[in-house]
Amino acid sequence: MANYTAADVKKLRELTGAGMMDCKKALDESDGNVDKAVEALRIKGQKGVAKREGRSAENGAVVSLISEDKTSGVLVELKCETDFVAKGDKFQAVAGALAAHVAATSPADLPTLLSSEIEPGKTVQAFVDEANATLGEKIVLDRFAQFTGGYVSAYMHRTMPDLPPQIGVLVELDKENAEIAKGVAQHIAAFAPKYLTREDVPAEVVETERRVAEETTRAEGKPEAALPKIVEGRVNGFFKDATLLGQPYALDNKKSVEKVLQEAGVTLKRFSRIKVGI
Repeated sequence: MANYTAADVKKLRELTGAGMMDCKKALDESDGNVDKAVEALRIKGQKGVAKREGRSAENGAVVSLISEDKTSGVLVELKCETDFVAKGDKFQAVAGALAAHVAATSPADLPTLLSSEIEPGKTVQAFVDEANATLGEKIVLDRFAQFTGGYVSAYMHRTMPDLPPQIGVLVELDKENAEIAKGVAQHIAAFAPKYLTREDVPAEVVETERRVAEETTRAEGKPEAALPKIVEGRVNGFFKDATLLGQPYALDNKKSVEKVLQEAGVTLKRFSRIKVGI
């Protein structure tokens, strides 16, 4: 039997993110040599990448990177299978490297990002696959956001104190106002609006909401003459829930978000909210 200790198993888990039984097996096969065990796990990991494709990656982290002058910023969501891997230094280093790459290259979309070179001769997709192999779990990069031009700020929310941020919000104002940027970003994190204004809601979404409201109202047996007013009220209720500017502000619910922005003399140009796995 190979000569190794529980501390060696722990060290190997920290280095690779692999499961305990996989680490023990690798140490058995490498006669207790941690470096050789790391190499063995990486080789096995590369072979197992395809096998992991069908597995679910619903844990992970959202990372942000804001430029020193606050005129640009990025959010990147990197997903994995377990919170054990998500809170590991190696996983978070991969996520940070991806955020830095997005900030440096400003990819137009996800396919462009995945096919770009993060290192000489290595695409982002290959970089993610390498993390997949090293960490022994399915690793997925499928969302990012980048704002450039105005005053950009981010708010990161942890759902558990020992885990990396699970929710990230990026906001862009037309002028600097750190207090408003933070407050609005926190509001977005909590209330998850889908759109900035009513005008941003796609026509087909509005039509669906109107149809559902009408069918629901008829099913409730409301008088025919009252239908238009009730339906309009329900559609307006949808707008209030789904659009940011119409929502009561989290830090002062007597005012709408729009009113708070107006009183501060700033305009919210756009926002992005990313929650891991959703």
